Amino acid sequence: MPHRFRGVHFPVVYSRRSINVQSELLPSAIRPRRMFVRALLTAAATATVVAAQTPSLADALRNTSQLSTLNTLLLAHPGVLYTLGNATNITVFAPSNSALEPLSGSPLLNNSDFVTALLTYHGYDRTIRASEISSTPLFPHSFLNNTAYSNVTGGQVVEARTRGDNVTITSGLGSTANVTTADVAVSNGIVHIIDNYLTIPVSISETASQAGLTAFDGALNATNLTRTLDGLRDVTVFAPSNAAFSAIGSALGSLNATQATQILEYHVLNGTVAYSSLLTNTTVRSLTGENITITVEDGAVFVNQARVIRADVLVAGGVVHVLDSVLNPSNSSARPSPNGDNAVVAYSGASSGVVPYTTNAPTATTTNTALIQTTDDVANGYTTAPSGALNSAATSAAAGRSSSSTGGAAMPTGAAGAVGAAALFGAAAFFADF
Repeated sequence: MPHRFRGVHFPVVYSRRSINVQSELLPSAIRPRRMFVRALLTAAATATVVAAQTPSLADALRNTSQLSTLNTLLLAHPGVLYTLGNATNITVFAPSNSALEPLSGSPLLNNSDFVTALLTYHGYDRTIRASEISSTPLFPHSFLNNTAYSNVTGGQVVEARTRGDNVTITSGLGSTANVTTADVAVSNGIVHIIDNYLTIPVSISETASQAGLTAFDGALNATNLTRTLDGLRDVTVFAPSNAAFSAIGSALGSLNATQATQILEYHVLNGTVAYSSLLTNTTVRSLTGENITITVEDGAVFVNQARVIRADVLVAGGVVHVLDSVLNPSNSSARPSPNGDNAVVAYSGASSGVVPYTTNAPTATTTNTALIQTTDDVANGYTTAPSGALNSAATSAAAGRSSSSTGGAAMPTGAAGAVGAAALFGAAAFFADF
């Protein structure tokens, strides 16, 4: 197909000899300018040819047969296609036709707001080539900024990292997708084809319920903190496991509501999304105002005395890390035992017993196995985070919040909760009409 050079006119064509003669007649001070103009014209022509050889995002989607379902969805929501197509230096994680098949027939796909949120969650505001993804996870920000679905400054994120030979993208509720075709160049960035759609993260309480964290979920309900915590923006929650609550069961029964609330709030960082790749040896301030000490040793991450056994569970407002021990705001100096086999208890004299809060937790219909997988060394293989990385991220988020013209909190149990339900719907009707 011939290339057209629009807006460039050549009214006179000189032979090589005539150009040389004219150059010789020019004053020496003018000749370099003439050469510079020629170089500019050549560079512009070359750039035009290269641009013409790289398809636009819309053309790439239209001409890739395994992305026809995604293309159909985007054509039905042209605002998203316009946003992605006109942004610069983007990455699109594009689910294949088979990857989108589990969503077929979901009634949520009749909700334009939901589909828009879902599609924008697959586009990211930086170019990420496969070679840039390593065992240290990246958490790029997507174009999903609708506060009915996400409350993360800069847009909801995914975790992108290598796992064995795969480049794996982890989204809400621990859902994973592998890159099957990497680094497809488009005129404004990169497309990676993936084998699963990305699940929009849901609220903290809904995530805790699906993760089987019934003691933590029940404690939030018992202290009337559920709605408050679900509505926070840029939040990190250190959620103790059921075993962690059970280990101090004798002490929990004697707590009043104020004491229980203070303990739970001590497990929260408000205004900071502390993804695991940002964690280093540092001290941070909790929601109660007391300090929390982060320690990283040989790939293990500790919060005061507690070990992180499940990291980077993405939620609507930020991230959750699961702990093997309950933190004590009255014993913030408690320290871990990195080489010990048992969880360190920060409550002197407490013994194992029945956890009173489990009766306050909603009964989950199923437990999401992707959310209950644990490891003692969550940061094994990570590149050490630069000193102050977490504080820099918090400062950047604060600047983003102050400059944002939109406010509000992610819906704790409405739209955000419904997103997780999308994975539960199956049928084969929605795409049949296209």
